[in-house]
Amino acid sequence: MKKKLIFFDIDGTLLDHEKKLPLSTENVVKKLQNAGHHVAISTGRAPFMFKELRERLNIHSFVSFNGQYVVFEGKVIYENPIKIDILKKLLSYANDSKHPLIFMSEEDMKASMEDHPYIHESMGSLKFEHPEYHPEYFHEKKIYQTLLFCSEGEESLYQHYEDLRFIRWHKYSTDILPLGGSKAEGIKKLMERLHVKKEDVIAFGDGLNDVEMITFAGIGVAMGNAVKSVKNVADFITKPVDENGIEHAIYELGLLER
Repeated sequence: MKKKLIFFDIDGTLLDHEKKLPLSTENVVKKLQNAGHHVAISTGRAPFMFKELRERLNIHSFVSFNGQYVVFEGKVIYENPIKIDILKKLLSYANDSKHPLIFMSEEDMKASMEDHPYIHESMGSLKFEHPEYHPEYFHEKKIYQTLLFCSEGEESLYQHYEDLRFIRWHKYSTDILPLGGSKAEGIKKLMERLHVKKEDVIAFGDGLNDVEMITFAGIGVAMGNAVKSVKNVADFITKPVDENGIEHAIYELGLLER
């Protein structure tokens, strides 16, 4: 079989609902690598949030911040940070609306408010602590993604920010990206570097931020636990993450021989 460029989302795809890596997934990723396929990660997370996972799976290429920061074999090949003037206006409006923000760089994240329950619950679902308070962090580091913490529907209050895109990932939190940013755009950067055609790209995902990636890939795979909008655009729907969904799809798609 022709070698493929295979992208895996993290939460709900590589990691189960307890944020653990199924043994079947770890084993099949190693088999894919040994078979000559190029395996990469495509996630909304910041690089510092999945360093251990990359090391465990021996993966050195990834799309992070939903496409805003792309690394090929350990080297940064694409960056798309949010402009400082936009972040200044966003912070002012969020403060007036009593909504906390988290500013994310490639190596850390800081919060605009201290000890907020929405931050505790949202970040806790990813097994991360409430970040330190530093509302001016964006003056020190490039910010590739911001998190807005508000109840469902309240992100509509920010739609006047025409240079930004909002994608909800938790009942209390929404990703904020530069307009036009997506995992699909990040994937294109790795395709260009590897000279890979679209038909040789396979992507696995489960969340709202995976829709463009699943739609764009030559074969888009939705996890059995994926949201409806992902399943609607997928070429293949596999079993849920906690039922060895990745392993099932890899063999069903003929990427490995049984």
